[in-house]
Amino acid sequence: MAFDETYDVVVVGGGNAGFSAAISAAQSGAKVCLFEKAPLDDAGGNTFYTAAAFRCCFDGLQDLLPHLYQPDGTKGLPEELVAMIDMKPYTKADFHADIRRVTKGRADPALANVLVDNSREAVQWLMDNGAQFMLSFNRQSYVVDGKYKFWGGMVLTMAGQGKELFEFHLKTAKKHGVEVCFSTAVVDLIADPQTNGVVGVKVFKHGKNRTIGARGGVILACGGFQASPALRTQYLGPGWDLAHVRGSKYNTGDGHRMARKLGARLEGNYSGCHSVAWDGNSPRASGSREITNQYTKSGYPLGVMVNVNGKRFVDEGFDLRNFTYAIFGREILKQPQGVAFQVWDADGSKLLRKEEYADDVTTNLRAETIDELADILVTKGLKDKKQFLRTIAEFNEACKSFQREHGEVNFDPSVKDGMSTQGTTISLDIGKTNWATPIEKGPFQAVEVTCGITFTFGGLAVTRAAEVLSEATFQKIDGLWCAGELLGGLFWDNYPGGSGLTMGTVMGRVAGREAAKRANI
Repeated sequence: MAFDETYDVVVVGGGNAGFSAAISAAQSGAKVCLFEKAPLDDAGGNTFYTAAAFRCCFDGLQDLLPHLYQPDGTKGLPEELVAMIDMKPYTKADFHADIRRVTKGRADPALANVLVDNSREAVQWLMDNGAQFMLSFNRQSYVVDGKYKFWGGMVLTMAGQGKELFEFHLKTAKKHGVEVCFSTAVVDLIADPQTNGVVGVKVFKHGKNRTIGARGGVILACGGFQASPALRTQYLGPGWDLAHVRGSKYNTGDGHRMARKLGARLEGNYSGCHSVAWDGNSPRASGSREITNQYTKSGYPLGVMVNVNGKRFVDEGFDLRNFTYAIFGREILKQPQGVAFQVWDADGSKLLRKEEYADDVTTNLRAETIDELADILVTKGLKDKKQFLRTIAEFNEACKSFQREHGEVNFDPSVKDGMSTQGTTISLDIGKTNWATPIEKGPFQAVEVTCGITFTFGGLAVTRAAEVLSEATFQKIDGLWCAGELLGGLFWDNYPGGSGLTMGTVMGRVAGREAAKRANI
């Protein structure tokens, strides 16, 4: 078959998974081309918009210390800072338990094993290639008794977050000879008519179609369908066309469409997605290249969330934030008008992360009394001031009643502290399981939030080696791999925070090596 150009490996999609695949293939000796339909100034996929947190197994602080950086780029941490860190190991058993719990046991066990078993190695590969990681002090720790107490198992973030992660990948890819083509849409896969094996792609660039051969095969890493209102509504259900897109506007289901034409089997939670509490004043159709992940509003465990009718609708404290933030966007979207208000008193406000709640990031609504705050919320869409005040009063009384019954329980935001609204005397219809303290000390603060969709969970069925499976035969489609958010079967309803980027790197590396091997490299 004649092609305009031929490579050993072709990668579709320029986010973390795609670049991990391309770099790994190039490091295996392959001639690689990566196609990205976004222009350079709008590229990076969802990766660009993330906080660049990676969840991986580790043997405690000493395992990570030799590889850590400070915000100014200095390698290593000062001894006095190290002495203030309280960090437990995060074992494979811990990781598996978190996956089973948050996905309600639905995660494909084979894919879960691949993720967990290779998580530390994948992060080390990034480090060895020059990625600078820091401890996520602001995101994943609280100061308790003079110590930075890390919680939730996820402790690492890329310095510079998603913007820097994208720049790191781009620089590393070019260092290893990967040809990167921006503003180039892959519009179809090319298959051998006899075997149905993938031998190349058709691309559209500068107003022309071109055919590109791939001796080893093609790796699809072009994301989910979350940026398509039509596909969101088709798969996720009515109302999802109203969600705000948290990241790239280019993730519109191209990989699903192209693979499906070749008979690929769809897999996973097609009615599920990663969706967060997102700034109500954020852009609707795509994330902001400047604000990026700062539009996330994850401080709800420290206060309450109410809808425009003035009622709470979730247990804000049923688990640690990085095990709940990916599902609360859906719950907000279910509310009238698809919006809600997060509310704190002075004590809760002190613990909010500045990168999400600073005045130059979001519109903070403040008042000295809760009644005055209610009046402000009415101007922002609150329909029932009396119900709002009743909700806060009932919540406060439930908190105090529990504390009177359980004087031994103390507030601790770094663990599930058991500080609840559900006592013997008073128990709310919708309780708060942890971190339940009265909202009564002024000044008070609130922000408006909506649903921000990050990525969709339904994708392509794959083997442990990232090979895409056929719906007709349940065998692999020769020459076709998949990595990143396009992969289906691992995440269901929820996911452990930080595991998406890790899985992208894990399966991207697998796909890159396997495609290079098939090209006889």
